[in-house]
Amino acid sequence: MTTLFSNLLLGLGVGGVIAALAIGIVVTHRASNVINFAHAAVGTYLALVYYEFRSTGDLVHPFLIPFVPARFHLLDRPVVASALSVALVVAAIVGLATYWLIFRPLRLAPPLARVVASLGLMTYLIGVMQVRFPTTGTSRTVLEGPLPNDLITFGSVSVNADRYLLAIGVIAAAITISLLGKFTNFGLATRANAENETGAVLLGISADRISALNWVLATVLAGAAMVLAAPILNSLDPPVQSLLVVPALGAALLGRFHSIGVAAAVGLAIGMLMSEISAAQAEWDSLKGIGLQQGLPFILVLIALIVRSDRTVGRGDLQFARLPAAPSPEITLRVTLLFVGLAVLGLFQLDSEWRLAIIFSAIASIMALSVIVLTGFVGQISLATFALAGTAGFTMVKFGDLWGLGFPWAPLLGTIVAVVLGTLAGLPAIRIRGLTLAIATLAAAVAIEELVFKWSWLTGGIEGAQVDPPRLLGIDLQISARGSLFPRREFGFLVLAALLFAMYVVVNLRRSPTGRQWLAVRANERAAEAIGISAPRVKLSANAVAAFLAGIGGTLTAYQNGFVSASSFSSLKSLVLVAMTYLSGIAAPAAALVAGALTEKGLLTVGMDQLNDDASQYQFAVSGLFLIIDAIKFPSGIVGASTSAAKRAKALR
Repeated sequence: MTTLFSNLLLGLGVGGVIAALAIGIVVTHRASNVINFAHAAVGTYLALVYYEFRSTGDLVHPFLIPFVPARFHLLDRPVVASALSVALVVAAIVGLATYWLIFRPLRLAPPLARVVASLGLMTYLIGVMQVRFPTTGTSRTVLEGPLPNDLITFGSVSVNADRYLLAIGVIAAAITISLLGKFTNFGLATRANAENETGAVLLGISADRISALNWVLATVLAGAAMVLAAPILNSLDPPVQSLLVVPALGAALLGRFHSIGVAAAVGLAIGMLMSEISAAQAEWDSLKGIGLQQGLPFILVLIALIVRSDRTVGRGDLQFARLPAAPSPEITLRVTLLFVGLAVLGLFQLDSEWRLAIIFSAIASIMALSVIVLTGFVGQISLATFALAGTAGFTMVKFGDLWGLGFPWAPLLGTIVAVVLGTLAGLPAIRIRGLTLAIATLAAAVAIEELVFKWSWLTGGIEGAQVDPPRLLGIDLQISARGSLFPRREFGFLVLAALLFAMYVVVNLRRSPTGRQWLAVRANERAAEAIGISAPRVKLSANAVAAFLAGIGGTLTAYQNGFVSASSFSSLKSLVLVAMTYLSGIAAPAAALVAGALTEKGLLTVGMDQLNDDASQYQFAVSGLFLIIDAIKFPSGIVGASTSAAKRAKALR
């Protein structure tokens, strides 16, 4: 019992961070109808600002401005108080900038645009942090936290003081914010603005001022929590810590994005349970390596969805504007044939670096088609594409090991398993939609990554598993070769053939009665049902097709790497994929080719490296910046904006 209690108390540190992030998510959602997927990334950046300033006296700003230094030296001998002051001032500025520059223009945008904007902000900040804090993830950045770390002993239980102090601070913040909401003019104005913005404006309440102040409050709280918790987390690795938003979203969802107290309590409970589960895993050899504690948020999200049993459209699901138009793909197949033809020529004429970029881009295009089908054609925001791709890749390897199956039967069966899982994953979409569905799929992606992809029987655990190279009719299709022969052209031909097949399937489905039903459900689900279209059947069929495409991409990714592990199909890649597809044009199949070119290690990366050796390191951050601009100014994406510009130019002739 003593060990059990001690492990629960040790979880107060992580629980405090999750609770603080959950409070911030609730605050920003109430203020401006936004679920900020970048909230943990913002907190991570602010913590890095604090520790870098504490160490060097340099202020590192988050803006990519040409000819402006990335850092400014402010103090020679910074102390805790000065470092905290600088970090909190930066937090206030970041909160104001985030609201005024990004989310205020998106107040009347559909949920997908707000999701993409927050994903763009998350991508941008991760890219900036990786460039400007190259030692992130090391202990150097978290050696000396502001809180005392002495052991406090109660009976036979000894726990570090920083855990208690962080939890107490978060509880105090939750109580303070709740009291502000109930007994002050600011709180009353916030509640009025949340329930009816138009009515609040008619009463003389400045909706912008109220929303901006709430964003500042949430950002400062996130930054303070991450600064205080950094020694407990043991690192400030941007991609890892940014995903703390998943359990925070689960806590906020259980609080219905309204109750500060419930969100804080659930956040603390999640951290404590994660600590207990982690300790239990250390005692059981069979559980080692499996991220059971990461699967907990998914369970909580499912509980929240059951608790929220109403099928009415919530505030987070309202669509005040249409999704980008889905034009008929009249010339898409011809464009694809042109791309494939040029790619085949490139495989013969270009060097190894460019051939590998062609392969990366083609596989990413297939994955982007999966997003276009589900999100662009049906309006279902799914953030679990790489989870389905990984399912196909890992089961393909397992079928090969168990039954000696090779190409094409093993990848075919792996893809079928992905289709089954994708169809089952589509069942919640019958009841939920919009941002709630996005949260559920993100939590599912993290849970699958931790619970399934690290299960040693299926995947080889953290170490992963080798992939048998593909062969067909005696032809060696593997990617591996020595020296400049890598990657082999034969594998490139296989990938391009798969891309052409996938595009043919998507284009013909878009033109078929099935495609028209998909678009009808996307436009107005109730109206579609009124004319006899079964919305559940439409959603499940789209999930099956999307999973099929993701499965093809997953098996090709496995063959490309020659080795599969959990990191091959991380949930962060699903977020980036949706964002890149939206940037390219979420409702146009041809946009998948653009998304493939924009992918990391794809054609754009190699092209940037040819121009400047350091250019590609900024690709992640620049992509995030373009995503934000795209969500605000060009919701139809690169392809849609280009098509519209061409039509306007033609009309002027």
